[in-house]
Amino acid sequence: MAREVGYMDRGLFFFINDFFNTSGSAAAAARAAEAGRKPRRDDLKKLGIDPGAFGRIGRF
Repeated sequence: MAREVGYMDRGLFFFINDFFNTSGSAAAAARAAEAGRKPRRDDLKKLGIDPGAFGRIGRF
């Protein structure tokens, strides 16, 4: 019986890569939002943000 590979089984390089990918998406989304543009759909998904919901957010 094969066991399921958990998040902790993936190794150090997986965590480092995931950290930099997530950080890059956060930076790109922040730059786009500050410039008044909608962030890329992939960046929002990586951050766990629903792209459709993001479009409905208004300014205060």
